[in-house]
Amino acid sequence: MKITIISVGKLKEKYLKQGIQEYMKRLGAYANMEIIEVADEKAPENMSEAEQEEVKGKEGEKILSKISPDSYVISLEIIGQIITSEKFAEKIENLMIHGKSKIVFIIGGSLGLSKEVSDRSDYALSFSKMTFPHQLMRLVLLEQVYRGFRIMKGEPYHK
Repeated sequence: MKITIISVGKLKEKYLKQGIQEYMKRLGAYANMEIIEVADEKAPENMSEAEQEEVKGKEGEKILSKISPDSYVISLEIIGQIITSEKFAEKIENLMIHGKSKIVFIIGGSLGLSKEVSDRSDYALSFSKMTFPHQLMRLVLLEQVYRGFRIMKGEPYHK
């Protein structure tokens, strides 16, 4: 199985990089993992709604250019489904059983995702009704993917 995370923006914080490297290493035993960073657009404060949509559109084009047609796409969105770690593991396992060998997770930029990216998504997932920094979400997502594989394999960790 190949799992790709497409994320808007460059990761700068050392502590996040270290955590991400650790989970990428752990996940290597379960899946072929890849993180693709696409450049974020300048989004100054006090932008009009039209300007925000333009920024999301430009970021969305970059995201969509990285997705192969045969990928199952899971977008991280506030309006997505909120599920337990066990249900998340079940979702990944069911995708594998049904021959989905490429899963792409999408983490948008500070303004969220464009309509085009949401429309391309096969499943919208939410970790909370709260808003999190998109850079932190990379680490949280990787931890949950790792937890999911541990749950699938019946290995200790998820308590």
